[in-house]
Amino acid sequence: MQRILFILILINISIFSYAQPRKSRTVSANTASQKKEAAPKPASDRATLMFPTSDKMPEDVVWRRDVYRQLDLLKDVNAPLYYPVEPHGKEQNLFTFLFRLFVSGRIDVYEYKISGDESFEEKDKANVKELLDKFRIYYEETDGKITVPESDIPSAQVTRFLMKESSYFDQRSATYKARVTALCPVLMEGDEFETIDSEAGSATPKPLFWVKYDDVAAYLSRMPVMASNLNNVTNMSVDDYFTMNRYNGKIYKTNNLQGRILKNDSTLTKEQERIEQQLKDFEEHIWHKPEQKDSLDSIAALNNTSKSKSKAKKEMTTSRRSEASAAAASKKPKVSSSGSRVSARRQRR
Repeated sequence: MQRILFILILINISIFSYAQPRKSRTVSANTASQKKEAAPKPASDRATLMFPTSDKMPEDVVWRRDVYRQLDLLKDVNAPLYYPVEPHGKEQNLFTFLFRLFVSGRIDVYEYKISGDESFEEKDKANVKELLDKFRIYYEETDGKITVPESDIPSAQVTRFLMKESSYFDQRSATYKARVTALCPVLMEGDEFETIDSEAGSATPKPLFWVKYDDVAAYLSRMPVMASNLNNVTNMSVDDYFTMNRYNGKIYKTNNLQGRILKNDSTLTKEQERIEQQLKDFEEHIWHKPEQKDSLDSIAALNNTSKSKSKAKKEMTTSRRSEASAAAASKKPKVSSSGSRVSARRQRR
């Protein structure tokens, strides 16, 4: 019996010693999976958490109108996106900011097609080296890492931006909004001895790439911008600038059945004004309501009515009196200039 008990004890000890490492391996595997789940999120997700922006546009809105605008950054209203032309400390313009995010791999940009339409599919993503070579932007590559010196970033030549704007009515919140959905910087390439002037049209526009606004909104929300010449406090971000629709750009294209752009002829301005008026009319018709007067307005209306009635009554009484006096005056006998009374006798037959 003692021998049997001794054998059973040995068997239990061996089973316990064999099962313990497996348990520890299971625990270590769980710990590894937990560490994997707790891995840091990408930079874009962290930026979104630290700097939240407005909600994305719902896909099932009941009404939406997409227009494409061209922003001239040399105009005062769009100047906050262009200045400073060269980076000055932490201050930089919009293109330099987006360009640095793209080269460092923090955001994705998409190729600009000949049709001008944007496509945010995986196959349309732009490669950093190919894009820099295409537009002849100097860069340095060290151990597979690409860097572009600040002096070689063509921020001064990007004086235009193409922008897609979506105006829509959200039936959930009963709100009408106009928000930016895509941006495209345009490189105005001119002659070496020629001054780049977007208005004169002396330079050749070369759109660089499309970027989805939702991908950069979190970054733009922490980029300060000077919004006024009178108040130099940077109390607004670029995301606020776009969300509040502080920009001003002419419409050059709309989403239509034919996919046509607006012709650059004598009717261009009229067509742009017509589209702008359509957007304005739709917004006004959403909120159009008949005037609702409260009790004070009703009392004021009654007072005005009574005053108008009394005034009309007085005018009527005055007119009647004047008519009666005129009739009485006509019945009085006329007096000649000599003072004798003139009477009218019936003519005898």
